[in-house]
Amino acid sequence: MTTTAADYAWFEEDFPDIAEAYCFTLVRDLTPAEVTSRLEGRPEAPLRGISAVVDAAFAQYDLEKGDRQLLAMTTAGDWTLLIEPNGYLGVTEERALPASAGTSWVSHFVNINGVGTFLHAENQVLRLCFDPMFPEDRWGNAPDELLGAMERIGFHLEEDDPETDLSSPAAFALAEHLTDVAVTPALLRDTTFTCATVRIR
Repeated sequence: MTTTAADYAWFEEDFPDIAEAYCFTLVRDLTPAEVTSRLEGRPEAPLRGISAVVDAAFAQYDLEKGDRQLLAMTTAGDWTLLIEPNGYLGVTEERALPASAGTSWVSHFVNINGVGTFLHAENQVLRLCFDPMFPEDRWGNAPDELLGAMERIGFHLEEDDPETDLSSPAAFALAEHLTDVAVTPALLRDTTFTCATVRIR
């Protein structure tokens, strides 16, 4: 059964502090330490629960004057889930594509202004990239490969404006479709995350 945007409606309601600006990335067959290494990160103390991660990310931003981004990571099956509160490294092509060497990289981002990106890369090749609010405009070397899944998930592919904006929940559902990794309230609330910081300037 296909996971749909409706299955992630809880995210914005239950976790508003991170829902307004975030980047979630899934990387196959790499440990958190290996992801940190590929992004030239610096290990930091672990943090339990997404609320602590959000607080630490904003404190880090103030401390480093925006020069470093906090990453919170955990293992989910064969994948590492990487969360950036108020971050965007996961959808930055010049960082994500090299880091995807020999693996699969699935990332989605939204900022406080509602601007978003969904990025899927395989072994340094951009497969698909688009703004979840405007899924009709897609690029990459396989821009239509997931079109059927996107329609089932609930992306609004018509020209008229949707009655309800489900772009962010739909991005979570598409990431799950590609990885079989479900992001759940319990995962966000109860996980002790491996943390690192990465220079972004």
